[in-house]
Amino acid sequence: MTARLFEPLTLDALHLDNRILIAPMCQYSARDGEATDWHMMHLGHLAMSGAGLLTLEATAVSAEARITAWDLGLYSDGCERALARVLGAVREYAPIPVCIQIAHAGRKASSEAPWAGGQQIPPEAPYGWRTEAPSPVPHGDGEVAPHALDAADLKRIRADFVATARRAVRLGIEAVELHGAHGYLLHQFLSPLANRRTDAYGGSLENRMRFPLEIYEAVREVVPAGRPVWLRVSATDWVEDGWDIDETVELAHRLKRAGSPAIHVSSGGVSPKQAITLGPGYQVPFAERIKAETGLTTIAVGLITEAAQAEAILAEGKADAISLARAMLYDPRWPWHAAAALGETVRAPRQYWRSQPREYKDLFKDTAFGQR
Repeated sequence: MTARLFEPLTLDALHLDNRILIAPMCQYSARDGEATDWHMMHLGHLAMSGAGLLTLEATAVSAEARITAWDLGLYSDGCERALARVLGAVREYAPIPVCIQIAHAGRKASSEAPWAGGQQIPPEAPYGWRTEAPSPVPHGDGEVAPHALDAADLKRIRADFVATARRAVRLGIEAVELHGAHGYLLHQFLSPLANRRTDAYGGSLENRMRFPLEIYEAVREVVPAGRPVWLRVSATDWVEDGWDIDETVELAHRLKRAGSPAIHVSSGGVSPKQAITLGPGYQVPFAERIKAETGLTTIAVGLITEAAQAEAILAEGKADAISLARAMLYDPRWPWHAAAALGETVRAPRQYWRSQPREYKDLFKDTAFGQR
């Protein structure tokens, strides 16, 4: 009997070999939004992992939408050419489906890289700029308040998301994830902690969902049928009177009606006051509830580190797929090791087959990886 983790998964017309998804992980290594040789090395490494899907890091829709000045973007011809070069090299040897996470950082833009402290860079400082958000409410104490988006700004940002999606389609990217989590712009519209608007985009739940749903529908319209488009969400802000799981369930219902085949369930990020209860699989209950109440294909993420743990989540019906970030950085061959632990097979380049332990002689299956 096949382990649930290694059963195929279909999202719209996209077929995945298994239910292990590589989550988007920012590298802070781009130049003017353009992918570099670091991305070729990083993505090439992960593309050989045997996972079912490789998701690119948060990819900004404009220069102002970047979290840091070193974030990946897809908002110019230069960005498109650079990413085409990287993806072309990766795809020559590693036939893994690629997803792009399209993002706008909102008030969390203009920041230092995490290893430099991650704090906001003031607009007048090198590598800084004025951020923009639903309301002129800074993310943290002492930060410069963002520009409050007006109707023209919303139209511009919708157009930016669409333009980035069109570029992704030209690059042959097979799936699109919209970043609506971790305190970035779409999450800022959803959360009453960040959204203090009094127009049609603020106040009630219906109004706060309006802009993220408009973005979803606009992107869905320009991505060809069969290529899945979904949203990554923060299921709760972990702050009293913030965005919560009840509202997330309603958003999931709305996304399903709009044609979304899946939802990627994370949490937190919109407020420094968040009080997160950490533990293995601590976000899985949110995914479980969304799956049970909406029937959407649900992707779980967060402190999922062991094969048996991932398999149990899926076997018990708590989610449909597992997304790995830090665990994959620490062990880029995590799917190989999970296959060995669960008695399954996994795609791997023939050049690496001799690494197979003797007790797992049938671990690797034939593949087009690395063919000459």
